[in-house]
Order: sequence, then structure tokens, then C-alpha cells
Amino acid sequence: MPSSVVNLFILGKSIRGEAKIPLAELQNAVGEQQGSKIKSLFLKQYFQKHIAAISGQQRWTTIIDSVSTFEGKDPIVGSYKEVLVYFELKTAQENLRKFTFNYDAVVHQVITHKIFVYVEQDWLNGIQDKNKTQQIGIIQLDIPKGKIFPLEVNLEKGSWWTGFKGMVHLGLEHIKEGTDHLLFLLVLLLPASLTVNHKRWGNFGGTKYSIVRLLKIITAFTIGHSITLLIGVLGWFHLPTQPVEILIAVSILVSAIHAIYPVFPGKEIYVASGFGLIHGLAFATVLSNLNLDTGTMILSILGFNIGIEIMQLFVIILTIPWLILLSQTPSYRWIRISWAILAAIAAFAWITERLSGNANTISTAIQNNISIAPWGILLLAVTAISLYGIHWKNEKLQEI
Repeated sequence: MPSSVVNLFILGKSIRGEAKIPLAELQNAVGEQQGSKIKSLFLKQYFQKHIAAISGQQRWTTIIDSVSTFEGKDPIVGSYKEVLVYFELKTAQENLRKFTFNYDAVVHQVITHKIFVYVEQDWLNGIQDKNKTQQIGIIQLDIPKGKIFPLEVNLEKGSWWTGFKGMVHLGLEHIKEGTDHLLFLLVLLLPASLTVNHKRWGNFGGTKYSIVRLLKIITAFTIGHSITLLIGVLGWFHLPTQPVEILIAVSILVSAIHAIYPVFPGKEIYVASGFGLIHGLAFATVLSNLNLDTGTMILSILGFNIGIEIMQLFVIILTIPWLILLSQTPSYRWIRISWAILAAIAAFAWITERLSGNANTISTAIQNNISIAPWGILLLAVTAISLYGIHWKNEKLQEI
């Protein structure tokens, strides 16, 4: 049977935790009948007795928030029932970063049982998401000594600078994995270097014209999402996740239609800032879930936003030169329309997925192939250089 797992979340004034315990192991420890009464007062009292933190000579207050069950999965055992315990550890002391974690649920009776302890959130040590979770120890019976020793936790090496760097990295990773955010911006930039002629996309407007328009659109999007990131994180305005995610997919669809036919020519700045407000609400949910105090949250907003901008600029720098080259060739019309259609298909797939709550073939394919995106940029570069070279050669031949 799998072991127990305890995840700790180091907050400003308390430590929150979640413990996952195989139901069968819990029943072995407390008796099958008592172990089956998940909602009973007995189990809350049991976990309150067997989960504790101590620093100096002072025992912290243990609060058991809830006890429930869910279906766990293990590659060896298969599906099995797990007990999920949410708890909180509080102390009047200011230092939450060095303490003795005295956890012996189940293992005090089932001597073969093990408890793997992880830190899933610790801002000062740059741990803000599950990808950075750190194992800090294992609690088990010391067979030669016949004792269960508590875990000594020391997180004092953390610093504000480490936490800030962690937030920058979180922003980088969020955009790196946020295909929909980048796709919206890139699709909106597809016609940015083109002029409008008789309500249709015309020819290349020139390098200066293109760069100025591109910078304006990027800046407008940045201002838009920065505003709602701040508003959302501070709790001044909130929308449920589902409508926000649907609106993000709609923003891609609108941008794709505009890339085919100029729906709002000359107004891309307003569209970018408007939809940027929606994207910012999605960014805000990432930070809101961290439950940070005001000072730490403000620094987190700054670091997270810097990370977002660095990754956006990195992707834009890698793609925009090739789009400017392509937009000077006759083939760009078909390339632009083809990319816009593909983006529209992706948008429809995401809208369907987010309305129904179920993944579909297209959304799954996108998710599974995100890793090949760098090859797409390489293909874009090769295509742009090749087509521009052919176009330049043809123009020179015509001059002769």
C-alpha cells in the first residue's frame, strides 16, 4: 500500500498543510469501523492529536479544517481510497521557519508505514508552485531504536530576493505554458505590418510603420493585463475562472478573424488593451491562490509581471523579424490567412472545452505538442528567409 504524503504551505502567519493517507492504512491504525467514519468527530480529534509543531518549548495550535476521501491512483496498486486532511498550524511566535514537525498518524500503529513530507509553498525560498515542490524528509519508525523521531524543519535560508526571483520565474513559466495568451498576441500581430486598402489588408507599410504599430499593440496589451493583474490580486474585482478562460479563447477567435479581414483597422491598440484586461484576470488567479500578505503580494505582482513581460518579449523578438520579412512577399497573404484559420480552429476547440469542461481532440493535440513550438519558430525563420530571398531576386531581375 502507498505511503502517506504531507504537503506544507508556509504562509505569513501560519502553516497550512494537506495530508494524504491510504484509507486501508488508516483503518489498520484506528480500527476499520472508526476509520470508515470519515466525517466523524473522532477522526478530527485523532489527527489533532497526531499532527503537531513545536518550537522551543512551545507547542503550536493545530486546527483540523476538514477530513474527506478521494480516489487515489498508484502505478503498482492501481486505484485505492485515500483520506485527505486539511490542517493549519499556528503560533504566537514570529518565526515560522524553524520548528519540529511531530506527525505520527498511522505510523504509531502501522510500523511499516512511511510519511513523505514536502514543502509545496514557501515564498522566501522561491517555492510557489507544484513544479518546485521540495521533499524535506521522511517520518518513519527507527527500527533499531524503536522510536518515531519527529522531523526537524529549518527553512531559514530563505530571503526576499530568492522569493522575488521565484516570482519572476513563475511568470516566465506561466507564459511559456500559456499557449492561449501567446497565440492571442501573435495572431493580433499578424496584420500589424500591413496597410488597409479598400477595407482589405493591403501591402507592407514599411519597417518603421511596422515596428511602431507592433510596439503600440504590445504595450497596450501589457498595460491592460497589468491593470487587472493588480486589481484581481488585491481582490478589488473578481470573475469566476470559467468565463475568464472562455473570453480568452474568444479573444483569439476575434483576432484570427481580424487577421483575415480588417474588422477593426487602426483600433488594434484598443482591442489589445481591452482583451489584455481579460488576460490579466487569468494571471491574477495564479497569485491569488498563494494567500500572501500585502507586502509580499505587491513584490510578487512586480516579479510575476516582469517574468510575463520577459517571456513575451523573448517570443516576440524571435518571431516579429520573420513576420516583417514575410509581409513584404506576395505569399504572405496565404500564410497569414492559413495561420489565422488554424488559430480560429484552436480558439473554437478551447471554447468548446471550457464550456463543456471536457477536453476534445484538438485541445488535447495542442497540449501534447506545445514542446515542438521552438521548431515552429525555426520553420517560420527558414520560410521567411527563403520567400524573402526569392522575392528580392525576382525584383532584381525585373529591374534588369
